[in-house]
Amino acid sequence: MALRIGLTGGIGSGKSTVAALLAAYGAAVIDTDAISRRLTAPGGAALPAMATAFGAEFIDASGALDRPRMRALAFADPQARLRLEAILHPLIGAETQRQAQAAAAPVTVFDVPLLVESGRWRERVDKVLVVDCREATQIQRVVARSGWTQAAVQAVVAQQASRAERRACADAVIYNDGIDEAELGVQLQALLKHWCDGPPEVGRGL
Repeated sequence: MALRIGLTGGIGSGKSTVAALLAAYGAAVIDTDAISRRLTAPGGAALPAMATAFGAEFIDASGALDRPRMRALAFADPQARLRLEAILHPLIGAETQRQAQAAAAPVTVFDVPLLVESGRWRERVDKVLVVDCREATQIQRVVARSGWTQAAVQAVVAQQASRAERRACADAVIYNDGIDEAELGVQLQALLKHWCDGPPEVGRGL
């Protein structure tokens, strides 16, 4: 049976880089945020319910969910966030399960940005891996890559679980601050060796 790893980390922590490295080592990576984006892209399965719940003004000119507008509403209105989650979470869950059942790799990684906040994932995975860094590093990375203001990034960080809360749920923590991708890879391979009882080799799979 495949080892099931729940991967999480705050915005700007480098979680996506860790997920890509794990995929390069042969893991099947299921990205719940990517699933969410597909569900809300033009023609996505979540859009009819979104339009009904929030109004046609939340669908942009391309036919996709207006994500910045929805993000602003969800941050400002907890009830709106609950309505959004009630639409998306069952659809994301069904697609996640489908992909997990289809995966043939010895390690399946569930990339879940809000794993700790959801409260549902601990019992679904064998191990929780948290990618951690200083909040100042999170903010610097997101501002550099997205063009958001520092205040906008801080607002997102404030909505997410704290570093302490994520670390408390972790079976292992990768501290991704002040290291390069090569060192990150060394740490991940050592962790996989520990968890899988056999060191993966880059390009050779798990």
